Amino acid sequence: MRLIHSHLRVGRVLLGAAALAVALSTCATNPVTGKKELSFVSESQEISMGREYAGQVSQEMGVYADSSVQSYVSGLGRELAAGTERPRLPWTFTVMDDPQVNAFALPGGYVFITRGIMTHMNSEAELATVVGHEIGHVTARHSVQQMTRQQLAQIGLMAGAIASEKIAQNLGAISQGLGVLFLKYSRDDESQADGLGFRYALNDGYDVRHMVDMFQILQRVTASAGQRIPEWQSTHPDPGNRIEATEARLARVTVPLDGKKVRREEFLKQIDGMVFGDNPRQGFFKGTSFLHPDLAFQLDFPAGWKTANQPQAVLGVSDKQDAQAQLALAGQTAPAEALRQFLGQQGVTAGRTDQSPINGNSAARGTFTAQTQDGTQLAGEVAFLSYGGATYQLLGITTGAGWRAYAGVFDQFIGSFRRLTDPAALNVRPNRVSVVKVPRAMTLADFNRQYPSVIEIDKLALINGLADGDAKLAQGDLVKRVVTR
Repeated sequence: MRLIHSHLRVGRVLLGAAALAVALSTCATNPVTGKKELSFVSESQEISMGREYAGQVSQEMGVYADSSVQSYVSGLGRELAAGTERPRLPWTFTVMDDPQVNAFALPGGYVFITRGIMTHMNSEAELATVVGHEIGHVTARHSVQQMTRQQLAQIGLMAGAIASEKIAQNLGAISQGLGVLFLKYSRDDESQADGLGFRYALNDGYDVRHMVDMFQILQRVTASAGQRIPEWQSTHPDPGNRIEATEARLARVTVPLDGKKVRREEFLKQIDGMVFGDNPRQGFFKGTSFLHPDLAFQLDFPAGWKTANQPQAVLGVSDKQDAQAQLALAGQTAPAEALRQFLGQQGVTAGRTDQSPINGNSAARGTFTAQTQDGTQLAGEVAFLSYGGATYQLLGITTGAGWRAYAGVFDQFIGSFRRLTDPAALNVRPNRVSVVKVPRAMTLADFNRQYPSVIEIDKLALINGLADGDAKLAQGDLVKRVVTR
């Protein structure tokens, strides 16, 4: 009897899932290909999602604080977008205050480019092909297609989970692995976006031969970072293969490219003075100590731990990866109230509490235990501290079994928060791009001797799109260097 009921239930769920799919989906026409495709996401939903996520991205990554650069990139992007299949989207283009060489797009017309990739470019034509590529992801609705595929896969998984208790138990792990099934689509999406970016830039009058220059830079950045992996393991085509594909597109171009827009001088003028690499004003590590010049504080992480300064938190992880320490902003709630709210969370059991000041700063701290959804026992110590008009959260957490080993470590971490007084640290300055007009013919190595940079010669060659220090420079060439100022 139980068996029959189980089969009936599975059938009902399958019918329900199918009905849900029919109700939510529509056959939309892809703006780029003109083909009909199944879609669970309308254009208005696409825009709404993009707007919401864009706000989160801006908050978490930070927007580069240079209105001239923002206006420049936004103007270029809007001009490119106006000539695409979806000119009426609420297109926005934002430069992020991030040192990574990266660019990405969200559904609905929200495009982001990092200052890190801009400092590696050498012309507006290169910028146009990158921005055009990201526009292509939006016009071809790649994110929407991925969401639809994932929803279809989830419907199948849900039905299967009811038929198999084992699958139901591992549904989360299976869902996380879905991305592997769609690697092919993602690579195809990237290749299509390359072709669209090429076309958009060409139609807007740019010399698209510089797309090859951009891919060569990306190839060298990837190799220098030690991240080179086989193409079949990556969602992005190998930069070398993208170069070949671009050269094939160039061979099919029927209009003269000489005289098309390059705008090297205009572009370099925009990035002259741009922050290069990590900005120490936003915090930096000196040994095990984290120092934040703009906020004028420092604290010490445990020796031997791996640390990272991220936009939303500063993290440290033990060498055994069984404990973590974290510093984050906690708004302006008074420390005692913030502690009460933390310890009052469902699943958290409070231990001892204390409201003694920490190095003269009003604070409230307490120990706690907690249990994760999978039953893992956790233990830790948290403190909320008032400093400089804000409240900071300092958190140390480990497994229940690790508490005895790390309790003293967390105490020291929390108790190390203090005012930063070292003048050298308080006055630290970021590295910036400086554009120089070469006074005479010379090699890049000669240039570096006359106009020294704080980066190695190989890196200097990379950001200038040159092979190495022996590269020849002509009188009047504009060359980037990196200086501290």
